[in-house]
Amino acid sequence: MRNAGEFAALLTAMCWTVTALAFEASSKRVGSMVVNLFRLIAGFIFLSIFCWFYRGYLFPVDAPGRTWFYLILSGLIGFTFGDLCLFQAFVIVGARISMLLMALAPPITAFIGWLFLGETMTLKSLMGMALTLTGIAIVVLKRPAPSNDNDPSKKIKFSYPIWGILLGLGGAVGQATGLVLSKSGMRGYDAFASAQIRVLAGIAGFVILFAFWNVWKTAYKAFSNRKAMIQLSVGAFFGPFLGVSFSLLAVQLTTTGIASTIMAMVPVLIIPPAFLLFKEKVTLKEILGAILAVGGVALFFL
Repeated sequence: MRNAGEFAALLTAMCWTVTALAFEASSKRVGSMVVNLFRLIAGFIFLSIFCWFYRGYLFPVDAPGRTWFYLILSGLIGFTFGDLCLFQAFVIVGARISMLLMALAPPITAFIGWLFLGETMTLKSLMGMALTLTGIAIVVLKRPAPSNDNDPSKKIKFSYPIWGILLGLGGAVGQATGLVLSKSGMRGYDAFASAQIRVLAGIAGFVILFAFWNVWKTAYKAFSNRKAMIQLSVGAFFGPFLGVSFSLLAVQLTTTGIASTIMAMVPVLIIPPAFLLFKEKVTLKEILGAILAVGGVALFFL
């Protein structure tokens, strides 16, 4: 199929839009840690059933050792670190702003390549990064109220809690690093089975965190919250199952840059449902910022 990788990336963006809204709602009900573990377990079950019928393997036993190594590392960084940050950002600043911050993932991916792999960054790439940062700054920064106080520390203020913004940035770094590691380890191996390995690594990472922070009682209580479980299941179906699988398929069938650019459309795609379904207040400034951020990502790679 022509442009199959680009189409897979677009499906990824649509899936991540649904899953971001579902996980924001469930995280506010039962906590981001619980949602992270449960949605990965649900996603692994979905993936295993699909791979059983699609590949004839319930578990990716045919994966080479090198693939296991890179995808486990990718899962730990992308899911355990990156999504731990992202889901807590959902709670603090909401899915819409969190996903806007995730638009930084493609430029961060390229920066990692420049820093560690010696890849070049053109003037157009630098302009794209600047445009993305400008779009995000328009949304998260605000002009302080007029005052006679000349204190320099009050010149710049944030429209949203700084801790939530930093967590969103942590999510972008985790996704960028995980994507680079995934492409390196996957090569010609099946995208859905690769997603299984990544999700399994993420589950292992969160089990360790649960044991370290001793939050198993909180997790057990979450089962009684029926609405949160429904939201979590919807998010798991569109996230760890469909979204992650389509994202790996996209980077396998097209360049990482093009795939990342299309997948970065989430900040724009999420505005209509956030406004229509969740009655969030969306300002013209925020719409403009989201469009500029996505436009910067497009300029960066295309």
